[in-house]
Amino acid sequence: MESWSMLGKGGEPRSVTAATVITTAPSTLDVTVGESIVLPCQVTHDPTLELKFTWFFNEQLIHFGSHGGYFEKVGGHSSGDIMIRNIQMRHAGKYTCAVQTKVDSSSIATDLIVRGPPGPPTSIHVEELTDTTATLSWKPGPDNHSPITAYTIQARTPFSLGWQAVTTVPEEVGGRRLTATVIELSPWVEYEFRALASNALGTGEPSKPSKQVRTKETLPKVTPANVSGGGGSRSELVITWEPVPEELQNGPGFGYVVAFRPYGATGWMQAAVPSPDASKYVFKNESIQPFSKFQVKVGVYNNKGEGPFGPVVTIYSAEEEPGRAPTRVRAQSISASEVEVMWKALPWSTSRRRVLGYELRYWEKKEKEDTASMLRTVGNRTTAIIQGLRGSSTYHVTVRAYNTAGTGPPSAAINVTTKKPPPSQPPVKVMWNTSNSKIILNWEQVKALENESEVTGYKVLYKQNQHSRPRVMETNTTSVELSLPPDEEYIIQIKPFGEGGEGSSSRQITIPRITGPNAIGSASSVSTLSALSTIALSLTARTSL
Repeated sequence: MESWSMLGKGGEPRSVTAATVITTAPSTLDVTVGESIVLPCQVTHDPTLELKFTWFFNEQLIHFGSHGGYFEKVGGHSSGDIMIRNIQMRHAGKYTCAVQTKVDSSSIATDLIVRGPPGPPTSIHVEELTDTTATLSWKPGPDNHSPITAYTIQARTPFSLGWQAVTTVPEEVGGRRLTATVIELSPWVEYEFRALASNALGTGEPSKPSKQVRTKETLPKVTPANVSGGGGSRSELVITWEPVPEELQNGPGFGYVVAFRPYGATGWMQAAVPSPDASKYVFKNESIQPFSKFQVKVGVYNNKGEGPFGPVVTIYSAEEEPGRAPTRVRAQSISASEVEVMWKALPWSTSRRRVLGYELRYWEKKEKEDTASMLRTVGNRTTAIIQGLRGSSTYHVTVRAYNTAGTGPPSAAINVTTKKPPPSQPPVKVMWNTSNSKIILNWEQVKALENESEVTGYKVLYKQNQHSRPRVMETNTTSVELSLPPDEEYIIQIKPFGEGGEGSSSRQITIPRITGPNAIGSASSVSTLSALSTIALSLTARTSL
């Protein structure tokens, strides 16, 4: 690039510069959604002049650093190239590069075509409706420079989890078709439909939903599931089932037809249950014998008429409560909070007075029976353990059999007294020492209070860390020797026990990893004002002579 001088007015020299020229030719560029592209803007110019590049998109100034970070300058001093990253459909249009110096300016335009999946179809409409089909029509959206090859139809109901693909006729809807019939719909259900277009570059956004429509009603076809029964009060036949979901009722006025007969009879008795949410029907008649065998079936109907019956099942009428009380009831205290109750079982049979289990009622001697707590067993068990009782307390206990009709007569009440509570004082003055591969623990004897059970032994719980399961050693003395590797840290607790159960535990003792051959330590007592355990360790290293 050259510059030269010429004489101006008065004979003074004046500088002349070369023109600024954009060397990039105008063009049309083609790109696919998601790709990145560089738009060139190369120039020749006088090196003595400073260049300023400005870009416009559809005649609007591009502010670099905004627009979601899609636009980026990548040119050098004499180049105004820009990159568009992750191109979207909205980036299609006219891009203009303008270059300016203090003496001249120039510009060039580039047309950018963006190809991508089709835009959403429009004007989706339900043309015809039956009980199980819907004929749809729609208009195509923009193909975004790639021909539409297929359409997909989706449907949504108040009962579906969002939009679901549906079956259509034709099964595959080609890109030139603008109608399809959706089949296998549920009668008397509200539907919305939408369409999605596809081309070689993918599937586009869905259309707006169609206006909500309801398929026509028809006879019900689905019968209740899990028909069963039994139980209830004397002279009752209880029939139960799972209600048919609303989307399978096929029309308004939905209800159930309950049919039943004694086992072996020929004719059916029937009753209508007009509520679609009903799940039980009770037939009461004094002629019904306890625990009699019946055949039952449940059908459906709506305003269009009666649908089918479900399969026949066998159930039993209500049974009678057990007629006898358990005998040989006895109890013994296990601890301060537990007693074991034992009794002789009643005959276990399938007669009209079955026994499904036993019910224990218990209350303190100083209270009334109507405050009693209850514990039930299942099956033909003849023992039960009552827990959560108070120590040194007398309880009354009765036992009675039960079945689906209720409970039978109670046994005579028996008395049982819980043992004294376990010691409330924890072991104190716990000392420990290590020698080779042994940990030796010593502590002070726990003395039970007058109202507590005597100490008969101690449990030593030890583990290697907070998260491991503790191991337990029992002893009837105030010392124990543990054969444990001394190069590990141990967490130890000691608790007394007696016939009243386990007492209070000592404070947690941490025995650190010992590197020397011998060490001793103790767990000091801690003020109740302190929230943390204080471990006072006294270590003495001994060297062999």
